Amino acid sequence: MTHTNRGCAWEQADLSSGVKSQQSRRQSTATTMDSFDNFQYDSASSYGGGISVIDDNSSVYTATTDKLSVDLSALSITDDRSQTFLADREGHHHASHSGIDDDFDAVLDDLKDEGTVDLPAHACSYCGIHSPASVVKCLICSKWFCNSRGNTSASHIVNHLVRAKHKEVILHAESPLGETTPECYHCGSKNVFMLGFIPAKSDTVVVLLCRQPCAATTKDMSWNASLWAPLIDDRSFLSWLVKPPSETEQLRSRQISFNQINRLEDLWRENANATLEDLEKPGVDDEPQPILMRYEDAYQYQNIFGPLVKIEADYDKRLKESQTQTDITIRWDLGLNQKRVAWFGMPKLESGEVRLAVGDELRLKYQGELHKPWEGVGHVIKIPNNVSDEIGLELRKTEGVPTECTHGFSADFVWKSTSFDRMQLAMKTFAVDEKSVNGYIYHKLLGHEVEPQSLRTQMPKRFSAPGLPELNHSQMDHLEQGRQSRLRQLCTILRR
Repeated sequence: MTHTNRGCAWEQADLSSGVKSQQSRRQSTATTMDSFDNFQYDSASSYGGGISVIDDNSSVYTATTDKLSVDLSALSITDDRSQTFLADREGHHHASHSGIDDDFDAVLDDLKDEGTVDLPAHACSYCGIHSPASVVKCLICSKWFCNSRGNTSASHIVNHLVRAKHKEVILHAESPLGETTPECYHCGSKNVFMLGFIPAKSDTVVVLLCRQPCAATTKDMSWNASLWAPLIDDRSFLSWLVKPPSETEQLRSRQISFNQINRLEDLWRENANATLEDLEKPGVDDEPQPILMRYEDAYQYQNIFGPLVKIEADYDKRLKESQTQTDITIRWDLGLNQKRVAWFGMPKLESGEVRLAVGDELRLKYQGELHKPWEGVGHVIKIPNNVSDEIGLELRKTEGVPTECTHGFSADFVWKSTSFDRMQLAMKTFAVDEKSVNGYIYHKLLGHEVEPQSLRTQMPKRFSAPGLPELNHSQMDHLEQGRQSRLRQLCTILRR
C-alpha cells in the first residue's frame, strides 16, 4: 500500500522535472529505485513537492490509490524505451477503463436490486415512502399512503380516499401524534373530509370538530367557532397532522403517474392485494375496441358493443357489492300479508353514496352472539322520504328470523344482471336474425346513409285530450313528426 502511494508521488515528480541529461535521469532513476523501500514523505523531500501529509487524511490517500498499480520500469521517457512506455501506458489505460466499466455495471446492478428490497408494511402503496411521520393508514382497506403529491395535483392519501370513496384514516404509531384516529370531539365522526380544527383559547391544544353540525352549532366558550379550518387543505393533509416527505425521500421514491393510480385503484376492486407491477402483466390493461361511426354489419356491431356491455355489467356489480352497510339497528314489524318487515336506516344512503329504489333486493345478515348466524333476502317496499328516513324491507321467508335481536346486522345489495342480459340478447338477435328489424332501422343503427322514410298516417284534427288545455304549435309539430317517423315510434315503444 505504501509503495503504491510513493510510486504515484514519485512518478509525478519525475515527469515534471526539468530538462536534464539522459545520463543524469538514468542515474536518478536508479538511485531512486535503490532507495524506494526507504522512501518517506516529509516536508523537505523534493518528491513531496513541499506538501506535508497529515495522518488524518492518510485513509483518503490510501483509498484513492489502493487499486492503482505502477510499473516503475515504464517511468523512463528516454531513447527507445519511450515507445515501450507509451505502449504500456495505453495498455494500462485500457485496463483501467475496463475496470471502471465493470464497477459501473456492478453499481447499476446494485441500484436495480434496491428496487426489489422488501419495504415495511407501512410503506405507501403508491410510491413506497415509509417515513412514519408522513404516512397514514386507510381504515377501510388497511392500506398505507403518504402525504406526498408526487406527479399528481393531490397527495397520495387524498387521491386514494377520493377514488375509493373511503373517509377514515389512522396515523402511524411512531408518528409525532402517535396511533391516533382523527374524529370529531362532539359526535365522534371520522369523516376526514368533514373534520376540521379550532384552536383553543389557551393556544396549547386544538379541538377537532366536524363541519356539520358540530362546528356550526357549538356554543362552547373555550373556543371560537369562526376559526374553524379543515384538516385537508389544497388536496393534502395539514403538515402538523401528517408531515410531507422531504425532497430527498420523494426523489428516491417510486415515480407513479395519475393514470397508473387510476388503473391501480380499478385493479384493487378485483384484487385487493394487487401491486403496481401487476399493471404490466399482459391482459390487465387491454382496451376494448373503440366504437365506430359506421359498422359493416350487425356482427361487427355486436363484437364492439358486447364487451362494452360486459365491462359496464362488471363495474355495476362491483359497485353494488361494495356498498355493504354494517352496524345496522333494525325494528321488526309484521305486514298485512303476514311477512316480516325490517325497518332500518342507512347512513350511506343519506350521504348519497348508495342509490336505492323500491323493488331493489337487499340481503340482511346477523353474525352476533344472541342468535345463530342468519341471513335473509327481501325487496325494498319503502325508501326514505319527507315523512321518515327509514327503509322498509319485506323478507321472502319468515322462518328463523331473529326478531329478538335488533343490533349487529349488516345489509348487502343483491345485484341482478337482468338489464344487461337483455342488452346482450338483443345484440345477439340483431346479428343472427335478419328479420329482427326492418331494413331501414337495420341500416340506420349501423350508421349507413339511407333516405329518411315517413309513415303515411291519418292525422287527427285536434291534438288535445279531454280536460286538458290545447297544445301549442311547437308541441303539435313535434307530435306530428313523431307519428310519421319510424325511429321515433320505435323509441316510444321501447320507453313503454
